Amino acid sequence: MSLIVSIMLFFGGMKSTEAHSGLIQKGKASFYSKRFHGKKTTSGERYQNNKLTAAHLSLPMNTLVEVTNLANNQSVVVRINDRGPHGKGRIIDLAYGAAKALGMVSSGIANVAIRVVGFNRKITEPITADLFPLNTRFEPRLAPVDNI
Repeated sequence: MSLIVSIMLFFGGMKSTEAHSGLIQKGKASFYSKRFHGKKTTSGERYQNNKLTAAHLSLPMNTLVEVTNLANNQSVVVRINDRGPHGKGRIIDLAYGAAKALGMVSSGIANVAIRVVGFNRKITEPITADLFPLNTRFEPRLAPVDNI
């Protein structure tokens, strides 16, 4: 039965732009020049240097992707909001803020692994692997509600 389902999915006309949670791709990442700040992306949003966004050739817009710099193991979650990269041999083009979080600004290009972690949501706060360092104690920002 599972063979039949697999064959149906394979030949069922699955679009190449459909993202599958956990999809992993390895390759080179670059980042946008600061001169693109304020220009429109493919999604219609304005590019902002400090946001955690990225360009990918085939992943759907608003796909959340974890990008890991393979040289230093730093990770960041970005949202796809543009098409690209247009540089040869690159798999993702990051906003400057994401490149800074990955520690790749000085090198300009980094070997990365990208993994799909979610869909159709916007990131409201920066999400990085070191958001809660292991040497600090977690303090909740909201107090519990006693009377509901």
